[in-house]
Amino acid sequence: MKLHGFVDLHTHGINKCDTQTDDHDEILTMAKVHAKAGTIAMLPTIYSGPINEMRNNMKAVSRAMETQEKAGSGRVGAQILGVNLEGPFLNPIRCGAMNKNTFSKPAVVSLRQLIADYDEIVKIISIAPELPGALKVIEKCADVGIKVNMGHSDATLRQAVEAKKAGATGITHIFNAMRPFHHREPGLAGLGLTDNDLYIEVIADGVHLHPRILELIFNCKRRDRIIVISDSVKGKKSAGGVINNRGILSGSGLTVSAMVTRLQRIGIPEVMSIKATTDNPLRYIGIQKSIRSC
Repeated sequence: MKLHGFVDLHTHGINKCDTQTDDHDEILTMAKVHAKAGTIAMLPTIYSGPINEMRNNMKAVSRAMETQEKAGSGRVGAQILGVNLEGPFLNPIRCGAMNKNTFSKPAVVSLRQLIADYDEIVKIISIAPELPGALKVIEKCADVGIKVNMGHSDATLRQAVEAKKAGATGITHIFNAMRPFHHREPGLAGLGLTDNDLYIEVIADGVHLHPRILELIFNCKRRDRIIVISDSVKGKKSAGGVINNRGILSGSGLTVSAMVTRLQRIGIPEVMSIKATTDNPLRYIGIQKSIRSC
């Protein structure tokens, strides 16, 4: 039986569509494809890029949201709750599959340029907290109600703790694109596993994280702070993830529904995986109301 009712806070694209577009119809198509797989709400996630390009992508998301609002009860597709910005204030040495040439130094003036006119729909932004100027940007985001995820980062444990003090509240796809965990320097991943307040994104496709690591996360992390995400990207669906033209794992080819199934297969209790894909993500972005299935 296919499960329904999931919330995906981190999706760049799916099938032939992605967020690197100025066409709001492409965003609406993403929402329809996700809905067919049981996702009822989502945050289209913008790739790091020049500020003007990211703003064009946000404009497309904003127009898609307006279209859904006008449709009202006739809406088709997963409800678009806002936008997630993965960049541009990220660390080039932890770029993963992203283009490090698009990253920029954290600065409040750059943040203002980035979110001007879109501050009400920006729900989450990823920032590498160890970069000079990052703490001031994190503080500003917290002031205007934007959740800050630490990610694409080489932060030490101490630097991550300082970022939390400045207002960071989450971690972008834990273990991926960050300083590796070490028993004498736990880094960002170590803080994410052991801190009782921070929310952590988890790509639960069994590829980005080994099944034993998924077991570790669900066994030791506070249950209401785990958020399973698809991190899905444009491309052919694959159990092994999507590989870019540089041979780098660039994202998942699965939806949240498929990840819940995989978690169940490795023995994660259904009640935990369902909580991590419904209640937890909505609580994180401050939405308590129920969302109508489409």
